[in-house]
Amino acid sequence: MRAYDGIDTLTLTLSQGSGNSDEQMSKRSHNSKHRAFRFERRYDQLAPRSIFFQRVAISLLIAFGMIGFALAIGVIGYHTLAGLGWIDSLLEASMILGGMGPVNPLANDAAKIFASIFALFSGLMFIGIMGVVLSPIVHRFLHKFHVDE
Repeated sequence: MRAYDGIDTLTLTLSQGSGNSDEQMSKRSHNSKHRAFRFERRYDQLAPRSIFFQRVAISLLIAFGMIGFALAIGVIGYHTLAGLGWIDSLLEASMILGGMGPVNPLANDAAKIFASIFALFSGLMFIGIMGVVLSPIVHRFLHKFHVDE
C-alpha cells in the first residue's frame, strides 16, 4: 500500500502543478517583454510596430548575409575551378543565384560539377532566404488572429 500512496501523490502533484492554466497564461502575457530577436507566444500580446520593424530589419540583414555568403562561395568556386576572371565569376555566380542560368561556357569537368552543385545550393539558399525574410511577417499575421480569440 505504501508504494501506491507515493504514486498517487506524484500523480496528483504532476496534474496540479505542471499544467498551464488560463490564469498562468494571462499573468505571463502581461509580464512578458517584447524582444526583437524572440517572437511572442500564442497567449502574449501583439508586439508593437517598432519591434516588428526591428524584426523585419534583422531578418533582412540575415538574408543579405546569406546572399553574400552564397555569392562568395560562387565567385571563389568559379574563379578557382573554371578559371574565370573575378568579374566573370561574379557575373556567373550572380546569374546562378538569381535563377537566370549560366552565362559563360565551362571548359573542364571540375567546373561543370561545381556549377551543378552550386545551382542546387542556390535553390536551397533561395528557400532558406525566403523563410528568413517572411518569418516575421507571417508570424505577425498569424499571431494577430490568435490575439483576437
